Amino acid sequence: METLTIGDVKVTWLHGGDNHLDGGAMFGVVPKELWSKKYPAAYENRIPMRTDPLLVQTKTDSILIDAGIGNGMLGDKHKKHFGVTEESQVVQDLAKLNLTCEDITKVIMTHLHFDHVSGLTTRKEEQFVSVFPNADIYVSEVEWNEMKNPNIRSKNTYWKQNWEAIEHQIVTFNNHLQLLPEINIHHTGGHSNGHSIVILNSQNETLVHMGDLLPTHAHQNVLWVMAYDDYPMDSICEKQKWLSYACQHNAWLSFYHDALYRAVKWNDAGELLDYLMIEKSVLNQ
Repeated sequence: METLTIGDVKVTWLHGGDNHLDGGAMFGVVPKELWSKKYPAAYENRIPMRTDPLLVQTKTDSILIDAGIGNGMLGDKHKKHFGVTEESQVVQDLAKLNLTCEDITKVIMTHLHFDHVSGLTTRKEEQFVSVFPNADIYVSEVEWNEMKNPNIRSKNTYWKQNWEAIEHQIVTFNNHLQLLPEINIHHTGGHSNGHSIVILNSQNETLVHMGDLLPTHAHQNVLWVMAYDDYPMDSICEKQKWLSYACQHNAWLSFYHDALYRAVKWNDAGELLDYLMIEKSVLNQ
């Protein structure tokens, strides 16, 4: 498992599963001739992506950012449709770190699409139960409301099985929440109406986790946004804002979906200054 230290905060990437989505959908109007140079397709025009939660350990808390794709939450039809070849190993990874699911005190959800939230619940006999029973689960109020009342477009990714069992654990916020002195959550919209990002800051070191506003390193160009984004112009504006913020603060930019990098640093010219790679990347670069 790859780790990164931000001041007094330790960040570890857990193995939350994978999926392979259509490259055209992941890069929107960008031609394959361009995006495939930065992020090559694996098969049938699909690109390999991780769904890996970030374990954030402070002096007081063990926190997850997003939850992975889960285990047994997708049937064969959905696995084939979304290109899932690996399910979550979060429980096993926590055990390697001498932690259990009960030790997770907080979960921060950037948003509640199935590939981020399915790891919060699991099947137990004939019902779904919480995987992290002692955790408060933080999500923007806008996102939570849409999760429970999806529209004709979002109902394909907001599923009852992913929220009914954890409803009592949900803590919502509006525009901004300082969760801990080291952790701030900001509602951005864009990818979904309730999408949020997470800022870690400790000892003058910073990490910006932009969720699905920056799903991979290949989405560095502010105009390269997903066809999956409900509000693409909002995505573009928020990417401009937070990429500039990261550059000004010499911050790491971390990834949930990238199959090559865990985190990178770019300068204001877009040049790669530093990086943390996945040890066994499936990308041939």
